[in-house]
Amino acid sequence: MSTPATPHLGISDIRIEDEMRQSYLDYAMSVIIGRALPDVRDGLKPVQRRVLYAMFSEGLTSDKKHSKCAGVVGEVLKKFHPHGDSSVYDALVRLAQTWTLRYPLVDGQGNFGSIDGDPPAAYRYTECRMTKLAEELLRNIESETVDFQPNFDNATEEPVVLPAVIPNLVVNGADGIAVGMATHIPPHNLSEVIDATIALIKNPSIEVSELMGHVPGPDFPTGGQIYGRQGIASAYMTGKGIIQVRGRTHTEQLKGRSREVEAIIIDEIPFQVNKTRLIERIADLVREKEIDGISDMRDESDREGMRIVVELKRDATAEVVVNQLFKLSPLQTSFGIINLAIVDGKPQTCTLKQLLEFFVNHRREVVTRRTQYQLRKAQERMHLLEGFRIALLNIDAIIALIKAAQTPPEARMGLMAAYSLSEIQAQAILDLRLQKLTGMERLAIEKEHAELAQLITELQEILADSLRVDGIIATELAEIKEQWGDKRRTEIIGESAELLVEDLIEDEEMVVTVSHEGFVKRTPMDQYRAQRRGGKGVTGSAQKEEDFVEHLFVASTLADLMVFTNQGRVYWTKVYQLPESGRVARGRALVNLLNLKPDEKLAAILPLKPGLDPTGFVVMATALGVIKKVDLADFMKSRRTNGIIACTLRDNDELIGVGFSSGTDHILIATRDGMSIRFEEGEVRAMGRNAAGVKSISLTDADQVVAMALLKEGKDVQDSTLMTVCENGYGKRTHSEEYRVQGRGGKGIIDIVTEERNGPVVGAFLVNEQSETMIITSGGKVIRFLVKDLSIIGRNTKGVRVINLDEGEKVMAVAHRAESEDDMEEPIQ
Repeated sequence: MSTPATPHLGISDIRIEDEMRQSYLDYAMSVIIGRALPDVRDGLKPVQRRVLYAMFSEGLTSDKKHSKCAGVVGEVLKKFHPHGDSSVYDALVRLAQTWTLRYPLVDGQGNFGSIDGDPPAAYRYTECRMTKLAEELLRNIESETVDFQPNFDNATEEPVVLPAVIPNLVVNGADGIAVGMATHIPPHNLSEVIDATIALIKNPSIEVSELMGHVPGPDFPTGGQIYGRQGIASAYMTGKGIIQVRGRTHTEQLKGRSREVEAIIIDEIPFQVNKTRLIERIADLVREKEIDGISDMRDESDREGMRIVVELKRDATAEVVVNQLFKLSPLQTSFGIINLAIVDGKPQTCTLKQLLEFFVNHRREVVTRRTQYQLRKAQERMHLLEGFRIALLNIDAIIALIKAAQTPPEARMGLMAAYSLSEIQAQAILDLRLQKLTGMERLAIEKEHAELAQLITELQEILADSLRVDGIIATELAEIKEQWGDKRRTEIIGESAELLVEDLIEDEEMVVTVSHEGFVKRTPMDQYRAQRRGGKGVTGSAQKEEDFVEHLFVASTLADLMVFTNQGRVYWTKVYQLPESGRVARGRALVNLLNLKPDEKLAAILPLKPGLDPTGFVVMATALGVIKKVDLADFMKSRRTNGIIACTLRDNDELIGVGFSSGTDHILIATRDGMSIRFEEGEVRAMGRNAAGVKSISLTDADQVVAMALLKEGKDVQDSTLMTVCENGYGKRTHSEEYRVQGRGGKGIIDIVTEERNGPVVGAFLVNEQSETMIITSGGKVIRFLVKDLSIIGRNTKGVRVINLDEGEKVMAVAHRAESEDDMEEPIQ
């Protein structure tokens, strides 16, 4: 047991564990605050701030000639940074590297390293000066805008933080590893960040999601592509997130010795990826035969830009090799975002909004202190001018007083007593040169006095109005954007960075079939063509007796499918994700492939060709007489397999028809009570996905829409007829030209007479001479007949019997049956 401490010696007993814990915490905090992490206000670590301030103090601005880096390093070591010279020079070099900083703060001359990982030349060989943008970080530092603190030996002072006109932490990002924590903030586009900052100033309650409308994501100096937005959103909303960054590639045909060679050209690589190591890794993959399609590779990069040439073998597919490079090499990397910075002397993980808020608060303080400094200087000058004016009004008496005085102090005291002047004013009068007594100089004093009075008033108004301060900050930011703003280098694409199976499969044409009961499959095109024997090829699916193929079209394995349901939702899937089956197989239930709700049913399925930007519109009709048109591009933005809203429906309403339109088509609507209306598509304006739509036809209380058809001018109008089938087995076929064009929203005209004999309309659709119709009854009967066997008759008629029904039996459903290859629909382009 230890002996109690002797009080008068100042010695006390402490536990060594407590001492070690406290000492380590003090050391850790010193590293965190004093070395590793940037300040949220100016975005600089202490060593970076000291380098820039030393260059500013030495006069190494952008308009001066370059100076040896050795001199800057020495100045920093001598006055500010009591550590090794390597830490100072490494920081200086990083500030000058164009592939490290989005907007370099040091203009270097000489060898400052390379993206290949080459080290910079020694500081005795390189030269540097500040960039113009770096000067904006120190603008007005002489106007008492920031606090200064003693340096390590109390010989001079250094700024605690720089005034920083730009949000440098967000713009240039930061890297740092401290004790038990790290920061990894990506760089961003200056113009986008300034737009977001100004938006925050105008609306302090703005949400992060709204800020992302201005700042969609990081913008790396090396360009490249960011795959997916989920990681970006997480980083901006929580301060942490992981994004996938890819290099940028394209293919070229190169002239070889005996033939043209296809090559993949890598133009950009992910941020912080070493180009030499990337090439070495690709070579290893080829050597280990993990990638088989590469025959040669070389680096042709020069001062004009990056160019890595990857030549392919004769039978290799460029898309497959590129995706293998993304999967297996650093051509695709993960970038972990940690928005950790020093806030009020403590490390804090910040959201995007917080980063900008802390910067704006810093700028408010800087502008306020600058204004206070300018006001004080203006008031001091005004004080002198007031004395000069008194002297000029009493110049003869003052000259006599000065001549009569024995000493300058006596003259100063005399002036103060005679004219109620301050000591500063009296001394200024004594120091006044005789040339100030000329008429021109007197006018100049009066003019300066008036201008100063106006300036003082304006400065006082700024200090009294916080909105004026915010306006100045926004104006200065806008000026910075105008001068140094540039275009985004990094492209943000895709929903996920994970390579899907589709990235490694070949493009092949498939026949997609969907049955009336919702069974779907895909079959290679050649199987259908092989069945033709000089006549009509058949669909051939082995369906149940009451089921039949309702949709049939040709599409690429990589094509998108838009699946619309009766509840107004649309689901996305790919053709390759459908089960591949033989010609006679039934397929798989669509409900097992998509996350459909229990009461959702298929309303329409529309294919899109892959690799193209589709144009046109999606037109939707509901049972309660609502029509809606949405730009197809709006759906392309949200391709979700779990479904999105395509049309907002009222209670008891459902989606009954969907089709692609060109914008100039005609829309034909048929109702349960035998009414119809045809109007121009232009009468329906395009609206958002969540909108409810507009009225297509005025319905009676018991009536509802049963079908919608799109008529294209020309062939559709001339060759097509409208097939209408009623509940009691009667129907008719009428030429589409008999349905005259009317205005949208009217009551329409009679399509078929629905009386007790006919019953209500069950279905209606456009057909041609080669079509077949399938009718399903309540008794389980399925009748199939050729459309051409039904004569074309007038519009306002009762029709003829198309199916014989037993007593009490009703027609439950009617559909157009896709039968031959000639009738196959083509995906929209």
